[in-house]
Amino acid sequence: MATIQNFEDLEIWQLSRVLCNEIYSVISSTPLKSDYKLKEQINGSSGSVMDNIAEGFERDGNKEFRQFLSIAKASCGETRSQLYRIIDRKYIDKDKFEEIKQLTVKIGNKIGSFMNYLKNNDFKGNKFK
Repeated sequence: MATIQNFEDLEIWQLSRVLCNEIYSVISSTPLKSDYKLKEQINGSSGSVMDNIAEGFERDGNKEFRQFLSIAKASCGETRSQLYRIIDRKYIDKDKFEEIKQLTVKIGNKIGSFMNYLKNNDFKGNKFK
């Protein structure tokens, strides 16, 4: 595996950014923009995915990074659950729902795989040197 210097180099962060932008696009282009509570919830949970990946990376500790990845994975699941409310309220069509849902599944799986990689890696982080 190549050495990652910045959280922006992580594929999981890059995909999470795509998710966040997809959610924002739905918010700004559909009647969801008027459903204040749901709009804020899904905007927050999708942003939490990328933000927790970044925060965990910047902690410079393997264990802490895994903890923040776990939070990011949970936020990804929360975003997926909120997507069901969005389609049930007919803010998006089935195709858009499936597209974003599949992205959340992909991100969740990749975060889980990365957590397993870190769990089996002896590197503890720069702050423990």
